Amino acid sequence: MAPRRFDGARVVLTGVGREGQVGEAIASAFAAEGASLILLDRDKGAVEARAAALVASGATATAVACDLSDASQVAQAAARIAADLPASGGRAAGRIDALVHIAGGFAMSGAIGESDAAVLDRMLRSNLMTAYFASRAFVPLVRDGGSVVYFTSANVLRGAASARMSGYIAAKSAVVGLMRSVADEGRERHLRANAVAPTTVRTRDNIRDMGSAVHYVEREAVADAVLFLCSNASRAITGQVLRLSG
Repeated sequence: MAPRRFDGARVVLTGVGREGQVGEAIASAFAAEGASLILLDRDKGAVEARAAALVASGATATAVACDLSDASQVAQAAARIAADLPASGGRAAGRIDALVHIAGGFAMSGAIGESDAAVLDRMLRSNLMTAYFASRAFVPLVRDGGSVVYFTSANVLRGAASARMSGYIAAKSAVVGLMRSVADEGRERHLRANAVAPTTVRTRDNIRDMGSAVHYVEREAVADAVLFLCSNASRAITGQVLRLSG
């Protein structure tokens, strides 16, 4: 069998519990390319089911139930994961090859003068704080030359629609700032950090809420972009936002 792109690689994915979401497609794509996966999600039953499905397909996957908005839970999860990773294939014990932070959420907040501050708080916690806590805990575990990928949104880019979603836009814009800081800090050890910014993705939830006629980005296309950013082919790319559209 020809070598696969991620044979032996250790990849941490956050927010991959539910079926029909983008995390499911990303996990399947990494598994098909030989990666050993560590899946984090707050829904214990869902993340264990996702890992079991991958194992049944012949992949290596471990489930970790963790509230990614809780700093202590994320730190404890990272410590347990690191302790269980032996030295392998030139990687030091406790090291991973990539962190892909998929976890997040979306909600409209309304016109700014009438917006609900509780929506802003929820958007910051589900998008920014989960990304920050995951970065603080796992970026130090990423090997030299490894990769970190974040999820932002095409709506934060110049010229995109952003009305009535100020909480979401603020949170996803802050994720871009976090990514750039991690990219700058990682340069000395050739650690790359980038973000994908898709327009609306064809997920089960989006089809339920918006119907099937929307011009969606396919989940598999998002997975292709993430795997590229984690591969050696992107070794000269860091600090960038990659817009994805259907």
